[in-house]
Amino acid sequence: MFGLLLSVFAAAYLVWSLICLETNYRRAKSMGIPLIRLPIDPLNILFQVFESQVWGILDRLPVKAILPQWTTYARRGWFFEDKADTALRLGKIWGLVTPVGILVQLTDPEAIDDVLSRRMDFQRPTEPYTILEVFGPCISSADADNWARHRKVLAAPFNESIMSFVWSESLQQAQDLIACWTKDGIKSCSRDTRTLSLNVLAATGFKKSFKFRHWKRDEPQSTDADLSYRDALQIILDNALLLLILRPKFLSFRYLPKSWQRIGKAAAAFEGYMRQMMDEEMQSLNQGTKGSGSLMTSLVRAGDAYSKGSANDGNRIKGLSVDEIFGNIFVINFAGHDTTANTLAFGVLLLAAYPEVQNWIAEEVRRFCKEMEPKSWQYNDLFPKLVRCQAVMYEILRLYPPVLALQKGTRSSSQLIHASDRTITIPPNVQVFSCVPATHCHPDHYPDPLRFQPSRWVENQTGSLEETLVTPRKGAYLAWADGPQVCPGLKFSQVEFVAVLACLIQSCKIETIKLDGEGEQTMRDRVLKVLNDCDFQLLLRMKDAESIQLRYVKV
Repeated sequence: MFGLLLSVFAAAYLVWSLICLETNYRRAKSMGIPLIRLPIDPLNILFQVFESQVWGILDRLPVKAILPQWTTYARRGWFFEDKADTALRLGKIWGLVTPVGILVQLTDPEAIDDVLSRRMDFQRPTEPYTILEVFGPCISSADADNWARHRKVLAAPFNESIMSFVWSESLQQAQDLIACWTKDGIKSCSRDTRTLSLNVLAATGFKKSFKFRHWKRDEPQSTDADLSYRDALQIILDNALLLLILRPKFLSFRYLPKSWQRIGKAAAAFEGYMRQMMDEEMQSLNQGTKGSGSLMTSLVRAGDAYSKGSANDGNRIKGLSVDEIFGNIFVINFAGHDTTANTLAFGVLLLAAYPEVQNWIAEEVRRFCKEMEPKSWQYNDLFPKLVRCQAVMYEILRLYPPVLALQKGTRSSSQLIHASDRTITIPPNVQVFSCVPATHCHPDHYPDPLRFQPSRWVENQTGSLEETLVTPRKGAYLAWADGPQVCPGLKFSQVEFVAVLACLIQSCKIETIKLDGEGEQTMRDRVLKVLNDCDFQLLLRMKDAESIQLRYVKV
């Protein structure tokens, strides 16, 4: 009986899905763009749970050639694998139609710029981002009315005044990293860049300074009783997906595996540290002193403004609540840590694959830094001059962007999109995606787009030896998003990356350890295969960066 009911339910669900699919397809045809039917909603919870297992089985079977075309777009992170292939085949504006909705895909820079610059007409949906509210509401999950309030608070500390500290802390961490690599070799590039990025963020944002600690496979773990701020945050970030799905309270149940309980205890310890830091800053505020000057200082002042505003009826809400402070601290650590760490990891492998690019960067670093010790490098003097180092970051993020699509959408009314060759009417309640890899890898936007070529971002002024960074075309470069909702940590990440890269390359180079009988091109192809074998859980990352053995040697 149960089997019969299950069969009836499955058949009814299938019929309902097909009816909804065709209804949405007819509605989407009014836009006059190429359309692809996708019979499975990519955001379906059941599908998301079993998706990786299904594709894991299918990828091992010789069925790829007979799978229908729509299966390409049913994979999580398909944007990276597809790059600009679909845009070149169908055009720069096309759509996916599912039983649940219509998903317009943009690769046209003019259309992308139009959508991203109109924050209220094309709003970012909040539902997919509520998963990030582990410790409270945050800027990522804020609706259009509250987003500006969060943004105002978070943008304040990420200003030019802290960049000198970001610079000096990044240099110090890079020197510690070099000491470890010189002594012990490169054991795990991706883990070491995660540690470095975490330390820079902790010191700059929260005045929690830690010495770089080289990752070792057999290193004993800290006990739950003595988890430091960094240890707790490291555990949280290393297990972010599990934490986002199951939440800290559930992970604290004693009947769960000990490894899961450890994540719950780390989350509790991290929240305790946040409360302690907030209490310290609040005490400074009450005493009339300036506090630590960290991100927490700015957040606590926002909390004070929130409580005072809430006490006065009729006042518009200002600042952030305590839950919003905690929620934003987590999101800043999550987004700011993994994005920069992954970019550095991609960069190290790319430089190992392209020694000529290392030489090109080293030429610039030695020209401006000469033989000065990194501790004497001045941010205001050197950062603007290290154009090639900045160009390397731009090129890494062009080919390996951490976020693959920028999601917006219409609400209850239609909206016009002004593209380069036409104007399109987008119906109500339609999702609009700015496709990052497709835009970055389209030959109309970048010549030889799949080639790693940082020099494309550098130009010489006429009659001058001075090099300047090329300004990306509006809507054609989306590494930090664009428009009013551009990433507030843009400059922070640039300063950190350039400081670390310049320090690494000043007097040493990164080499790939070749296999027996391996030539230069074969070695490069092997590294590129690893670089392009990525998955997308929360951000783009390499599946097996450690399969490439590296060494760090004096020039």
